[in-house]
Amino acid sequence: MTDQTSALPGMAEAPLKTLLTGAQMLFVAFGALVLVPLLTGLDPSVALFTAGVGTLLFHGITRVTVPVFLASSFAFIAPIQGSVANFGIPATMGGLMAAGLVYVVISQVVRLKGTAWLHRLLPAVVVGPVIMVIGLALAPVAVSMATGETSDHIGYGPAIFLSMTSLLVTLVLAVFGRGIVRLIPIMGGIVTGYGLALMMGLVDFSPVHEAAWLSIPAFTAPSFHWAAILFMIPVAIAPAVEHIGDMVAIGSVTRKNYLEKPGLHRTLLGDGLATTTASLFGGPPNTTYSEVTGAVTLTRAFDPRIMVVAACIAVCLAFVAKLGALLQTIPGPVMGGIMTLLFGSIAVVGMNPLVRAGHSLTAPRNLVVISLILVFGIGGMQLGGGQFTLQGVSLAALVGIVLNWVLPRAEEE
Repeated sequence: MTDQTSALPGMAEAPLKTLLTGAQMLFVAFGALVLVPLLTGLDPSVALFTAGVGTLLFHGITRVTVPVFLASSFAFIAPIQGSVANFGIPATMGGLMAAGLVYVVISQVVRLKGTAWLHRLLPAVVVGPVIMVIGLALAPVAVSMATGETSDHIGYGPAIFLSMTSLLVTLVLAVFGRGIVRLIPIMGGIVTGYGLALMMGLVDFSPVHEAAWLSIPAFTAPSFHWAAILFMIPVAIAPAVEHIGDMVAIGSVTRKNYLEKPGLHRTLLGDGLATTTASLFGGPPNTTYSEVTGAVTLTRAFDPRIMVVAACIAVCLAFVAKLGALLQTIPGPVMGGIMTLLFGSIAVVGMNPLVRAGHSLTAPRNLVVISLILVFGIGGMQLGGGQFTLQGVSLAALVGIVLNWVLPRAEEE
């Protein structure tokens, strides 16, 4: 009798600990999660919902074996902005659905053929520069928001003050922060900038007052246009390759080989179906979050069920309409200051595959491939016309794949 009674507190504490740890994981991912919809004109409440649903779908496919959380992908920010401007949100969702299906196709080829073909098709000399294009192509957007060009009611001086303060706080937390604080630099920068904007009277709360406490998010069904689909499909290439690195990273933390169990084909399939499902509701594409991997490393919370709890909390928060309205009151310069660091860091991440590969960047073949990917991707060049125009990241990825296939490889490769 004594043994049973003493066991009860532990039984009661375990679910509570899992709940609190899951909430913490969502808190770590929250700033980056809502940043993508705020920058692309999508609904942050829908993004919360699709992040939760996508994570649950991923864990269903992988049988709750990998401690990861899926949420809004930064790689698609520039393509979504361009696609929304040219084709509208429903057509953009159709393109993102096709991009998710690219993951699904790759997962099945990996299941049948392994991963060697993927590395041959998309070596570091292609993937690295394409990721760099994703970050550098967004630099003008970050500067415009940081200087207040996109905010009618905020002048240049206040905009610079807000953006640079938000940037400074984000930098300090990222470099000097310790523990859980170091994992939420974006959240810290947003909160600080938002607080300053409140004191300066630059926040309009009328949308929050008008919003109900609970309501169904503004879901948007996809429509299908060949132009939007062709524009978006090549963008899926770099994140699909990065997915392998994410699985290796979380595996090194937990000391498990997720490429074998549950298998790369299952994790890719889960990632792809999560992105496809997100597009059905009007949410941004999903990807595994490195912030959450960092939190797992710090807290040693290796139980995948914690991520399931975080996903359930995200789905519930999506129906709190006042939260979505509050997120949309964040001034543009606050987001712009953080974006200047974020987009630059994406470009730096793109350099990592090139550095790790150890090839000479000035070797003729590598020089040609890398330079043309960067110029075609950033220079505003377009290929085709009418409904079949490729530009930006899509064009850069296509150019890189073709050049890598056509140009003869050096003997040492």
